[in-house]
Amino acid sequence: MSVLIAFLSLAVERALGYPDWLFSAIGHPVTWIGRLISFLDRRLNRATDSDELRRRRGVQALLVILLVPGLIGLALHVLLWMMFPTGLVIAAVLGSTLLSQKSLAEHVEDVADALETGGLTLGRIAVSRIVGRDPEKLDKAGVARAAIESLAENFSDGIVAPAFWTGIGGLGGGAAYKAANTADSMIGHHTPKYEAFGRAAARFDDLINLPASRLTGLLIVLAAFLVPGADPRSAWQVMRRDARKHRSPNAGWPEAAMAGALGLSLAGPRSYGGEVVEDAFMGEGGRREAESTDVRQALKLYRIADWLLLGLFAVVSAIVIYLTILISG
Repeated sequence: MSVLIAFLSLAVERALGYPDWLFSAIGHPVTWIGRLISFLDRRLNRATDSDELRRRRGVQALLVILLVPGLIGLALHVLLWMMFPTGLVIAAVLGSTLLSQKSLAEHVEDVADALETGGLTLGRIAVSRIVGRDPEKLDKAGVARAAIESLAENFSDGIVAPAFWTGIGGLGGGAAYKAANTADSMIGHHTPKYEAFGRAAARFDDLINLPASRLTGLLIVLAAFLVPGADPRSAWQVMRRDARKHRSPNAGWPEAAMAGALGLSLAGPRSYGGEVVEDAFMGEGGRREAESTDVRQALKLYRIADWLLLGLFAVVSAIVIYLTILISG
């Protein structure tokens, strides 16, 4: 049932997204998880404690962050399995809330629209909604590169990874992944406040994103075969050459594949909170002068890669169903 839920969740979210009216009414699973993380941060992460104590409490917090959503998801999974086939539809709708295919494409497309209609000022405003770097430090090319990098990385973290872990562990696995990824984004920072407390969250997020990041890079390479003007050979070569140079053990794979497919040089030094973070270039030697047309080309690659992901889960689901019928019969 798990892989089938993942497939149907991808299909539902791609078609419908998460309605704004529903978000306004009840929020979103990520916001609920965020409240839990904020509560634990306030209660357990004290500046007066030693780093060793804060590291231990960070591990304790991570366990709570994983177990609460994970156990709720597991309970729902079991309950809905008992309601098959109606429960499968409900499970797919619930699983779709862990994905962000539609909203990711919309936010990145907003950046391209802003650059074309409002220039740099509107471009900076639009890109600030999807990246954490300092928008005032970005020129037009920097805004376009930031949007493309965010698209590549979030395709892995926000779509492929939750679908992968839902396919492995059902609603419980998907919810636990989403909780871990949200924890990393909230407390997994190399700052005085979170260096010790958020260490476990950051390292665990790195670990659980390993398979999805590689799969995402491969999907982008395959998509480049199907998008006119993209370069699949360069996507493969740049991914193999540059992915491991990224400061993140995972983000480099989709970013390098995207850079190679588009002929761009992505990543490199970037400014966060007034501080420049040094990072390797993905696609070194490629163009740095990215434009809104490159953002739109990246979106074409993303949409085709997402269809390939959907097709992959459809095939795996069909194989699992066939084997289940064969064994039970």
